[in-house]
Amino acid sequence: MDIIALILVIVGALNWGSIGLFGFDFVAALFGGQLSAISRIIFTLVGLGGLWAITFFFKDKIINKSE
Repeated sequence: MDIIALILVIVGALNWGSIGLFGFDFVAALFGGQLSAISRIIFTLVGLGGLWAITFFFKDKIINKSE
């Protein structure tokens, strides 16, 4: 699950980088616009991946406490 979340976060970061630098939304361009069902699903998955990635900050602390 961590690998999938990391991939989704990377996809989101690259997409936001392209929007910031070039004004181009790759996900929307590939899947029919920002309001298409597939784009919205991908944006939702990227958001969920980001939420999951928040747990990465706490995993090391939990592992170290149990040792």
